Amino acid sequence: MVPQKQAEEAIVPGNMNENDHDNDHQVEEEAVDIHPRLSFKSFLWHGGSVYDAWFSCASNQVAQVLLTLPYSFSQLGMLSGVILQVFYGLLGSWTAYLISVLYVEYRTRKEKENVSFKNHVIQWFEVLDGLLGPHWKAVGLAFNCTFLLFGSVIQLIACASNIYYINDRLDKRTWTYIFGACCATTVFIPSYHNYRIWSFLGLGMTSYTAWYLTIASFVHGQVEGVTHSGPTKMVLYFTGATNILYTFGGHAVTVEIMHAMWKPQKFKYIYLLATSYVFTLTIPSAAAVYWAFGDQLLTHSNAFSLLPRTGFRDAAVILMLIHQKVLGVHDTKSICLRALARLPVVIPIWFLAIIFPFFGPINSAVGAFLVSFTVYIIPALAHMLTYRKASARQNAAEKPPFFLPSWTGMYVVNIFVVLWVFIVGFGFGGWASMTNFIKQVDTFGLFAKCYQCKPPPAKH
Repeated sequence: MVPQKQAEEAIVPGNMNENDHDNDHQVEEEAVDIHPRLSFKSFLWHGGSVYDAWFSCASNQVAQVLLTLPYSFSQLGMLSGVILQVFYGLLGSWTAYLISVLYVEYRTRKEKENVSFKNHVIQWFEVLDGLLGPHWKAVGLAFNCTFLLFGSVIQLIACASNIYYINDRLDKRTWTYIFGACCATTVFIPSYHNYRIWSFLGLGMTSYTAWYLTIASFVHGQVEGVTHSGPTKMVLYFTGATNILYTFGGHAVTVEIMHAMWKPQKFKYIYLLATSYVFTLTIPSAAAVYWAFGDQLLTHSNAFSLLPRTGFRDAAVILMLIHQKVLGVHDTKSICLRALARLPVVIPIWFLAIIFPFFGPINSAVGAFLVSFTVYIIPALAHMLTYRKASARQNAAEKPPFFLPSWTGMYVVNIFVVLWVFIVGFGFGGWASMTNFIKQVDTFGLFAKCYQCKPPPAKH
C-alpha cells in the first residue's frame, strides 16, 4: 500500500460506540503518527481534530455576509442589530447541536447493524432518511440542494461586487461573467479532511477583513451630517433581521464536518464556540461601519463601497475573493469527472447571478425561504420526531445536555425555535425580503449592469 493511501485511511473517523474509546484513541494517534515523509504535509492538509472542526465551522459561518451586516444595521438600528446577532447566533448554535445529536444517533444505529462508513461521507439527507424515512429525506435533500445552489449564487454575486471596488473599469455584470467561468476550479479541494489549511487561511482572511472594517471606519470617522434613523419601516426591519438569520445559518455542511472528524461525538459544542469567536468579528465591524456612515448604508449593501480605497481595503477585497472561491467538495477519483459533473450546476448559478445581482437583498430572501427551513425548522422538528417515543429517549445515543437535562425542556426549546423561525423568519421575513427584492427589480431591473454603482460622470 502506498503512503498516500495509508494516510487517507488513517483519517477515517472512529466508531461511534462509547465502549470503543480505545479504538478512537488509536485512530487519532494513527492520524498523527503517519509516515514521516508525510507528517508536514498532513499537518497542513489532512485534519479531523476538534480544532479543525472549529476552524471549519468558524470559517464557513463568516464570509461575504460580513460585508452586508452594516447594511442590516442601517435597517435595524444599532441596538436591534447587536441583539439579533446574539439571538440568532445562539439559535443557530442550538440547531447545529441538534444536527450533531441526530448524526450520532443515526451513525450509532447503523454501526450496530455492522454498516461501515469507511469509504462513504454521510450526508444530512441520509440522517433524515435513516431516522425518519424517505419523505423526510426528500424534503431535506430538496431544501439543502436549493440552499447550496443559491448560496453559490450569492458567492458569485459577492465576488463580482467586491472586485469592482478594485477595478471599476469593468462593470459588475462583466465581472460576474469572469468569475462564473472560474466556478468549476473549486473541484481541486478533495474533501473536508483535506480542508485544514484552507480553514486556517479562510478564518484568517475573514478576521483581517472584519478588523479592517472596524479600524478603517473609526479612522475615517463619521461622515458629515451622519444620521442613524433605523429602524424606520417594518419592511426594512424584517429584511435586516432575516439577513442576520441567514448569517448564522451556515451549518448546512455540519454533518460533513462531523464526519471528517476522528471523534465526531466531540462536535456537540464546537459550533457554539465557533459562533462566540464569530461575534468578535461581526458585531464590532457592523457597528463601526454603521456608526461612521449611518443611513448611507441603506443604499450601499456592500460595506467596501463606502470606505476610501487604500492598500488595506484592496487587501481585504482580495482576501475575501480568495475565501469565497476556495470551497470544500467531496472526494472523487476523477477531478475531470467532478468538473464535468459540476457544469449542469455551474451554468444555472452563473445565470441566476446575472439576472439577480442584488447583493444584500438576495441574502435576506434566501434566509427567509431556505435557511429558515434548512438549518432551523427541519432539525428541530426532526429531533422531536426522532425521540417522540419513550423507548427512543431511553436508548438515545446522546442524552439531553447538562444545561437542559430534561426531555421536556428540549421539546420546549425546539417548539419555540420552530414557531419563532416560521412566524418571524419565514412569515414576516419572507414578506419583507420579497417586498425589498421586488423594489430592487423595479429600481435596477433584471440583468442590472452595475448594481448600486456610482453613475458615470456627465459628459460636457
